[in-house]
Amino acid sequence: MNEEFVKPSKKLLRKTGKALRDFQMIQDGDRILLGLSGGKDSLSLLHLLAHFQRHAPINFTIGAVTIDPQSGAFDPAPLIPYMKALGVDYHFRPEPIMNMAETHMDGNSYCAFCARIKRGVMYTVARENNYNVLALGQHLDDLAESFLMSAFHGGKLQTMKAHYLIDAEDLRVIRPMVYVRERLLADFAKNNALPVIMENCPACFDMPTQREHMKQLLLGEERYHQNMFGSLLSAMKPLMATGMDAVGAFLASNRVKVNGVGKEGEVEVKETPEETSSGAHFN
Repeated sequence: MNEEFVKPSKKLLRKTGKALRDFQMIQDGDRILLGLSGGKDSLSLLHLLAHFQRHAPINFTIGAVTIDPQSGAFDPAPLIPYMKALGVDYHFRPEPIMNMAETHMDGNSYCAFCARIKRGVMYTVARENNYNVLALGQHLDDLAESFLMSAFHGGKLQTMKAHYLIDAEDLRVIRPMVYVRERLLADFAKNNALPVIMENCPACFDMPTQREHMKQLLLGEERYHQNMFGSLLSAMKPLMATGMDAVGAFLASNRVKVNGVGKEGEVEVKETPEETSSGAHFN
């Protein structure tokens, strides 16, 4: 198998690069572990991170982890030879999540239970292999859906964070594609024949989720308001930045050099905390 990384489009690089810069996601010396489900989103992020790694004037490492929930209807095993051919440090972890849900799930939906178990496994893999950053593949559509779900069903104004420090304060979590629309990722994956693993979880498809309902709601509204996602992004940006104060303090205390990403995705080296009285920042 002879596989090579694909160069993302300028638009995809520009939007991802802007998020990396705005939320100070990539630091010199970072070891980034990508949560790779095999879907179009995480596969696209793999190629985006690889592009930035090749072209950035800083050093950072990329690895990936896939959690196999052993659901019977979802088999991510074809990713193993693909990742080997790309030469990426890869960790494939089978976890009997379906069986665990039958005995341990308490009041949550299966999707929420599965996500929590997967996140715990990813944290473990990161710690065992000295990764300090976990990269996740959620995009702008995901954040908009979460925003509506929180407002409609939780009575809160919140959405997924772009960059935050976990409670244990030993790992940072980044979502580099928070400015990217889902359809842009779908086009990238299709046009470059990425080996997308279709998710066919029976627990999800037997009962339509709240997230799917929000997706359809947004799709209907966008037909009448073409700039709707731009407006939603403006509304959500302060919520996406939740936790950045803690990230900034953590980076400053560890004397980590902060770097930015240029308009076309080129990483620009900025000053360290020692070099500027106002601290490290992105422009």
